[in-house]
Amino acid sequence: MPAKGKHRRPKSQRFSRTIAIAGVGGVALALPLMGAAGVHAATPAAAHSVVKAAPAAAKTYVVKPGDTLSKIADAQNVSGGWKKLYSDNRSAVGGDPSLIHPGLKLTIGQKAAAPAATATATQAFAPKAATGAGFALPVQGASIGTAYKTAGSMWSSGYHTGVDFVVPTGTPIKAIGAGTVVSAGLDGAYGNEVVIQHADGKYSQYAHMSSLSVSSGQTVTGGQQIGLSGATGNVTGPHLHFEIRTTPSYGSDVDPVAYLRAHGVSL
Repeated sequence: MPAKGKHRRPKSQRFSRTIAIAGVGGVALALPLMGAAGVHAATPAAAHSVVKAAPAAAKTYVVKPGDTLSKIADAQNVSGGWKKLYSDNRSAVGGDPSLIHPGLKLTIGQKAAAPAATATATQAFAPKAATGAGFALPVQGASIGTAYKTAGSMWSSGYHTGVDFVVPTGTPIKAIGAGTVVSAGLDGAYGNEVVIQHADGKYSQYAHMSSLSVSSGQTVTGGQQIGLSGATGNVTGPHLHFEIRTTPSYGSDVDPVAYLRAHGVSL
């Protein structure tokens, strides 16, 4: 008998789990059960969600004069260097990674989308490579009037930015090589003009035409007729003003005669 006035302290349970026996198809299974208050069933591992970091957002880089893919890749910390940058932007750069021009837009951080089939005159196109088609003169049997870089106050740059082929109105004008038309229409002092981007990244320009037979976004082959010569724009008589540029825009001219000769065309 316990002492008067004292009560036996109930023995504390050292384990809160009991074992239940469940029969499944005649087989006894031991199942752990949670017993003590305040103890909760363990949460499944899936409840601890893992938040993955979002990939870095892609950005656009506009090529500047003097840029190379290697220089851009270093400055922009491109993982994989210039080869990765070229691979991601091959549709815009073209077949030669050394030929990038100011104004070209590159995607940094992911593969660039394929260019649209058509675009506005201010956009650059990645033309299809020439398939056996060589380079040729823009007009046949014409003599050169005003030469490249002839100085004069009549030109806003202070010099002649192209060469003039002296031809009468209506003379067929042809693309000097395969490429894509980036603009075709009226352009101020140039009158009716066509600008074509070629596979090497250079642009040829044909101005003062009386009529055009191509439109922006169209692919042309070397020697294909693109219009007729004329005297539209700021001129003193009919002729073809012809330029080679490093961008589609005025002010990026290079020697057109030297360019044609480098492509096997004699004048």
